[in-house]
Amino acid sequence: MKTILFGAVLAMLLLWTPALSLTADTVSTLAQPAILAFVLGVLSRPAIARRVRRWAR
Repeated sequence: MKTILFGAVLAMLLLWTPALSLTADTVSTLAQPAILAFVLGVLSRPAIARRVRRWAR
């Protein structure tokens, strides 16, 4: 068990910088207004569909 925990901590220390860099790159790419609008539209579609269905009743 100690070996697994030590390996996990070591992996986090070694991979933290690349993972953080990848996350920053992804966030900066997704920060474009058109991409943000598309993602928000896709994520909110089910809620909008349910609301419109309730209006039809």
